[in-house]
Amino acid sequence: MSAKGSILIIDDEQEIRESLTELLTMEDYRAQSAPTAAEGIQKLSAEPFDVILLDCNLPDANGIDVLKTIRRDAPDAAVIIITAYDSSQTAFQASKEGAESYITKPWDNDKLLLEVRNLVEGSRLRAENFQLRRALKRFGLPNIVGKGDRIQKVLDLITQVSPSRATVLITGESGTGKELVAKTIHALSTRADKPFVPVNTGSMPVDLLESTLFGHVKGAFTSAFVTKRGLFEVADEGTIFFDEIGTVGPELQAKLLRVIQEREFMRLGGTETIKVDVRILAATNSDLKRLVDENKFREDLYYRLNVITLNLPPLRKRKEDIPALIDHFLVKYCAENNRSKMSFTPEAMKVLVDFNWPGNVRELENAVERAVVLSSGPVAGIELLPEALTRDCVGRGEAVLFSRSNGESLFEIVEDFERRLILDMLARTEWSQTEAADRFKIPLSTLNQKIKRLQIDVKRGRSNGSAHN
Repeated sequence: MSAKGSILIIDDEQEIRESLTELLTMEDYRAQSAPTAAEGIQKLSAEPFDVILLDCNLPDANGIDVLKTIRRDAPDAAVIIITAYDSSQTAFQASKEGAESYITKPWDNDKLLLEVRNLVEGSRLRAENFQLRRALKRFGLPNIVGKGDRIQKVLDLITQVSPSRATVLITGESGTGKELVAKTIHALSTRADKPFVPVNTGSMPVDLLESTLFGHVKGAFTSAFVTKRGLFEVADEGTIFFDEIGTVGPELQAKLLRVIQEREFMRLGGTETIKVDVRILAATNSDLKRLVDENKFREDLYYRLNVITLNLPPLRKRKEDIPALIDHFLVKYCAENNRSKMSFTPEAMKVLVDFNWPGNVRELENAVERAVVLSSGPVAGIELLPEALTRDCVGRGEAVLFSRSNGESLFEIVEDFERRLILDMLARTEWSQTEAADRFKIPLSTLNQKIKRLQIDVKRGRSNGSAHN
């Protein structure tokens, strides 16, 4: 069992050091002591302490001066000044220099322990807040883009659950960002400096997945030439993330349940029990409760995983976030492709916002990246959007594809639309004119004539993709 907190006692009286050490140790605190200011500062520089019990009169320094040093070198540690004289002046100075509390000898043990407990809890909270601030700068919530009510509720829940060690089940359709949420929870947790280990359970055969998770001993199976650690050992003290947990088979479900309950497992073919401290995050786009009812998923494992559920809304239910997501991806892919700042035309933006997005955020990101790569200028129009988006608009009878500025003739509108169709097909065939002509069911020579007449720059398209014809 881990200690409640770490306490440093700096006092020149041996009897006081020993009695305080015994008192605190009996209450499950880890206590160290030092008879001088110099030795106390040395211990403080070697490791962090939650609370420091500091005598006001030390043989080699004044306690208030030592307090100033502590405040400079260990600002997160809480300090209790101990003195034999109840002096209001000393209490004022101690408070002014940042001491959290002030007690006189002899003291009441119960009151002292209550004070220590409160200060340890406050120190731990400050440490967690520091972790949160650091993680927000390094990774943080800004990567989860959106200001709508639905996504804000998700962000609030992420902030609440991250500092705990609770198991979190992340649900949502494919492409909603479940792994991004899992990474954010890890980054905002006290385990942020430890490994984050993702496992796609749906992409591996059962026997390989078991060996991957738990490791194996030499000779466990034909190709096991050496003993190998599994991902649970790799993730020790960190976080392991199971993507598509609903695809795990019954036998492996039982072993996962044991790890969650007992925090231990055996390597494949081994007899030694290995202890681990791993936080488990899981994600699924399946209805696990339905799988339980169909006897395809263990009920006890379901309830172990479903301690906290975090449901990610599909993009079609948070359309107010689409413009912000588009801006985010434009910045990202312009930087990756050494492009200057870009935007979409109003018509293209309308298509992007109105589309149903069955692939959710991932599909939107792909559409924006495609437009950045294929565009020849700072503004991307409808012609650079995937066919699925524009076909959807036409299928609903919308005129958005043909929304043009005033004064253009029918011929100009049709010509522009033809240019867009050809560009889209060339992009989807990796700029193979032969394949594009086959898909259009026209002779290659006809397509070449149209490309010349419409002044389509096939060379630029090839420079951004494959160049076969």
